[in-house]
Amino acid sequence: MSYYLLNQQRIALYPDGIPNSRFDQADISVENQPMLYAYELEKAKKAVLIIPGGGYARVALQHEGEAVAQRFQEEGCQAFVLYYRLPKKEWWHDAEYAPLEDAQRAMLLIRELYAPDSLGVVGFSAGGHIAAAVANHYDNMHIANPKGLSLKPDFSVLVYPVITMKAPLAHKGSVNNLLGEYPPAECVAYFSLEEQVTKETPPTFLVHAKDDYVVPIAHSLVYKDSLASYDVPHASFFYETGGHGFGLTNKTDTHLWIDDLFTWLDTLI
Repeated sequence: MSYYLLNQQRIALYPDGIPNSRFDQADISVENQPMLYAYELEKAKKAVLIIPGGGYARVALQHEGEAVAQRFQEEGCQAFVLYYRLPKKEWWHDAEYAPLEDAQRAMLLIRELYAPDSLGVVGFSAGGHIAAAVANHYDNMHIANPKGLSLKPDFSVLVYPVITMKAPLAHKGSVNNLLGEYPPAECVAYFSLEEQVTKETPPTFLVHAKDDYVVPIAHSLVYKDSLASYDVPHASFFYETGGHGFGLTNKTDTHLWIDDLFTWLDTLI
């Protein structure tokens, strides 16, 4: 059965004004307005927040957003796609925290407005970096949360994710776009997510291709090692080929990672 993105709603993340903005709300262009695209299913109690990639230079809404939301809907899961602010220092104070701030705000809104029984986070490439940050920095809140709702995801799915900000593995484009050319050591450490894993990190599913020369599979491998060192439940789906940015379907392989993901999720939720 195909739900074909039923009941799409657009939810402004900050209807009362975007935090840390250098400009008045009325002067912020549409392309800089963070938004949550909600693909609702009546009575569905499972939900996912989907965070597209784009190297912190753009947001790949269709390829790594809408198509993924449709697939989750077909499994009876409500899906929410995040259009997040890019870390533009000319627009935001503390711009390096803007994408994570938006993801935390999205988690809060989903829990507040929809009250799902389970809420996971799915991220691609740089969106995978944000998702891993959500999974590890859920107690380090960058947003107001007067009701004290949990921002911790029940699981995370990281698809060819950017993980580390440290050389030599770091994806230079993501580092430069997020942290700048000469980032302070504390920011590098904070956003090197392999160093932020604890025993409380939620169960994680990793997807990567071994011939990814944009964001090497070593990113997933160092994160996998960190998860294992803390006995965090995890699984991985590694393609032999496929490169970077294949989204839902790796055209070089007949296997679909998302089928294995749903099988794995059945063991969790």
